[in-house]
Amino acid sequence: MSDDAEQDPGSYPIEGTALVKTAALASVPAARVPSLLARVQADLGPRIDAYRRRYERIAAEPDRETFLVEPDHWEAVADRVGLTERERDAVVRAHEAAVERIGSGSGRREEFDTALEIRSGVVIGIGEGDSDRVADADGDRDADGEDTDADGDRDVERD
Repeated sequence: MSDDAEQDPGSYPIEGTALVKTAALASVPAARVPSLLARVQADLGPRIDAYRRRYERIAAEPDRETFLVEPDHWEAVADRVGLTERERDAVVRAHEAAVERIGSGSGRREEFDTALEIRSGVVIGIGEGDSDRVADADGDRDADGEDTDADGDRDVERD
């Protein structure tokens, strides 16, 4: 890949081996993979709170969070972003390769591989302002420090 295809920090959360593997195996030109991932990140990033409420988060790092979603999840994303079937497949491959790498790095590779047999993986980059919005056990902690429950309603009781 050329220097132009290198990751712009914060533009998408997939890097290293996962990106190289995707570029090598994708049915789209390798040079297009980074721009596809950046388009998808632009769609997913603002939706991270919804992902935290709806899906199982299997990993949380300072710059990204990883979720397991239903297998047909990527069809809706592709429709919103305007991806062709081949582009969608490349994005799915990249996200699943990233989940595998995250699993390897955390000693949970076998667990993640098993999960990917029946579900799909999504890795969402966290922008600078989003790191304070880590989900807690009761729901989402908003930037204002107040909790919301799974429906997004403000909790009245606080411990």
